[in-house]
Amino acid sequence: MKIPLSWLNDYVDVKDIPIEELAHKLTLAGLEVEEINFVGLNPPPGDRHDFKVLGLAWDREKIVVGEILEVMPHPNADRLVLCRLNDGEREHTVLTGAPNLFEYKGKGPLDPPLKAPYAKEGAQIYDGHQEGYVLTTLKATKIRGVESYSMICSEKELGISEEHEGILLLPADAPAGIPLADYIGDAVLDIAITPNIARDANVYGVARETAAIFKRELRHPDYSILAEGGPIEGRVKIEIQDPELNPRFVLGLIEGIEIKPSPKLIQRRLKLIGQRPINNIVDVTNYVMFDIGQPLHAFDYDELVRRAKGKAPTIITRTAEPGEKIVTLDEVEHTLEGFTVLVCDTAGSHSIAGIMGGLDTEVTEKTTTVLLEGANWNFINIRQSLSYLKMHSEASYRFSRGVHPAMAEHGVRLGLELMRQWAGGTVAKGLVDAYPLQPEPVTVDLNKADVRRWLGIELEIKEIVEILTRLGFECKADGEKVRATAPDHRLDIDRDPITGKADLIEEIARIYGYDNIPPTRLSDQLPLQRNVPRLEFEENIRDLLVRAGMQEIISYRLTSPEREARRLQPSVGDDGKPYVTVVNPIAADRYVMRKSLLTSILEGLEQNARIRERIALFEIGAVFLSSEDGSLPDEQDRLAIAITGPRAELTWQPGLRGEMDFYDLKGILESLLTGLHVHEVTFAASQHPSFHPGKSADVFVGEVKVGVMGELHPQVHDGYDFSDAPVLAAVVYLEQLFRLVPTRHEVSQVSAFPPVLEDIAVVVDEQVPAGQVTILIEQTGGSTLSAVRLFDVYRGEQLGKGKKSLAYSLTYQAEDRTLTDDEVAKLRRKIVGRLEREVGAVLREQ
Repeated sequence: MKIPLSWLNDYVDVKDIPIEELAHKLTLAGLEVEEINFVGLNPPPGDRHDFKVLGLAWDREKIVVGEILEVMPHPNADRLVLCRLNDGEREHTVLTGAPNLFEYKGKGPLDPPLKAPYAKEGAQIYDGHQEGYVLTTLKATKIRGVESYSMICSEKELGISEEHEGILLLPADAPAGIPLADYIGDAVLDIAITPNIARDANVYGVARETAAIFKRELRHPDYSILAEGGPIEGRVKIEIQDPELNPRFVLGLIEGIEIKPSPKLIQRRLKLIGQRPINNIVDVTNYVMFDIGQPLHAFDYDELVRRAKGKAPTIITRTAEPGEKIVTLDEVEHTLEGFTVLVCDTAGSHSIAGIMGGLDTEVTEKTTTVLLEGANWNFINIRQSLSYLKMHSEASYRFSRGVHPAMAEHGVRLGLELMRQWAGGTVAKGLVDAYPLQPEPVTVDLNKADVRRWLGIELEIKEIVEILTRLGFECKADGEKVRATAPDHRLDIDRDPITGKADLIEEIARIYGYDNIPPTRLSDQLPLQRNVPRLEFEENIRDLLVRAGMQEIISYRLTSPEREARRLQPSVGDDGKPYVTVVNPIAADRYVMRKSLLTSILEGLEQNARIRERIALFEIGAVFLSSEDGSLPDEQDRLAIAITGPRAELTWQPGLRGEMDFYDLKGILESLLTGLHVHEVTFAASQHPSFHPGKSADVFVGEVKVGVMGELHPQVHDGYDFSDAPVLAAVVYLEQLFRLVPTRHEVSQVSAFPPVLEDIAVVVDEQVPAGQVTILIEQTGGSTLSAVRLFDVYRGEQLGKGKKSLAYSLTYQAEDRTLTDDEVAKLRRKIVGRLEREVGAVLREQ
């Protein structure tokens, strides 16, 4: 939001406040000043500021108000003229090609003279004929045989706007010879308006904050109207079909207006904030919006009457019919959805509510009667429509963040009076005001103890009342308490006693000054500390995976069915369950809640695969499944893991540079589950639509399935921008896993007695999983068998068809004695015997 200081000064005196101090204190109060553009005024010295500084300072001696006495033809050029100009000290002959002076050429001495900015020789200005803002210094030269050493300036040459087609003409009462900086010099604050201060997206809102911060008098807008026409009653009607979407609609009427340019002061202000002046009527609607924050819309009333076939028009607000079309003021046709609100009459639609007007009833040069609209709209609905239509306007910026319904009448009143002043005409008596959904006033109770407890400062009730009153609250003090009623421009004060109190205390802190609050120790009693097992469980997972060399990512929970379909083979459809659709999505391709975390981790892997070779990522997050009863979605937490590339980064030392495969991912999962003290983990071959057949497995803890893992199916792999290296991924169901993690686990001291190391190899059928054999060995060996490790898998003709040999390293160790050979042999026979009975294993002798 751009705020010219000259405009701000209409409501609060800031001329004596250094600009740096003003910007600093506004920033501390929550209105972050990002940039100051100095237009003619001198910027603060130095180059170290809390904000960006730009602009051009006008030399007080060399850039002044000039008085053009006569416009004469150039003797050698038709497109140039010579101006006889008085700079307050003497006359000069100034050469210019400004087209807006051609109408005065050859008419002799001008009465009254024209006033314009005049830059003398040596003045530094912007080059009006180069792109951007390039500084140049005026020097004496000859142009087409005529000496030229000075210039009458355009807006661009002064840094006011990009306009350079003609010179800037000043009001007739501008005193010749005074420094131009004293007459129209300005500075424009560029303030970042965050959602919690949307009420200040206007000059009056910033003035209100400034007055409160600096304890200055705030001058309020004058909403009185000189209405001398007939009554508006009976000349227009309003019909609101859904008050929840349109809480208020106000109309006013002015007749006999003349379309012409706005006053020069208004045009200059609009240009300073980046708006292009159109004509006096359109400029009123823009000016009021930036002045007090209420967007307006002007209709050609005679066109509305024509559409109503000579009768009084009825303005109707309704939602669009699905597929309904409208052409807006930017001459773009839009196809609408059923949630978008339209402003219509009995002949059809003529504007998208709160966003942009339509072409059919716009104000033109022939307009003589204007029906002025000031309305209020449901901000969530406006956001939804903006997202769907991919549109933006200054009006929708404000309505989508919330404008109080009370502002509608204020805006119409101010707009009608400005139209009367700038365009002539007669204002009809009264307003047509449909207000079906009037909000109740918000009242919050607060006491001294609350402020002391929450802010750590001692404020008397009268100080609290003073601060809140300066912000527009109505306050009633009663002993140590105060009851504050929010002003009619505030939508951010909560009705809840607790959050409403917090809102008020935040306001007190802002205006008191965060930098004035001294550091204090916490005086409240600390709450009883309790463990949060679920949070600790997730943090433990993060720690274990990071120790395993992985990096965590956090991705969007919003996606689209098309994005999620990439994780599946093209021939395999989705599960058919409906997605949870978001009413106001953040982007066109993110409008449903994700059903799979695998999609998110694969997208993260794809983006990172472009910049590095080895990637190992994980994410903990929720998926959202539609509930059967149609209420809120069922949120289920998942862990997703994805790896690809070589096992080790390239270094000067030789190492394992082979590509990661199924067993690397399996090892990561085993390490994770071991770290969580989860036992009886098995992996069973499975089929999954995302994974390679024969290279995927379900993960079990006992009889409970806790996840799925595998190598991406080739068709899924090709759907992403991956290298040729295999991509391994896993999804773990955290709800199921959490229930299996023990709250306590046993630990034992390191035995002081020597271990017995032994290798055995058993021959089993090919389909017997090595994991099953490992579990049987561990179960049979009991506490005496301290470690089991598979170190070799062999297949060969001498074993027989469909057979494989599994070689294990076994470690026997007792805590209270040294094991004898007989004890070890007995335990080995017991292990081999169980393997033989349960999986048909045969001890391999050679």
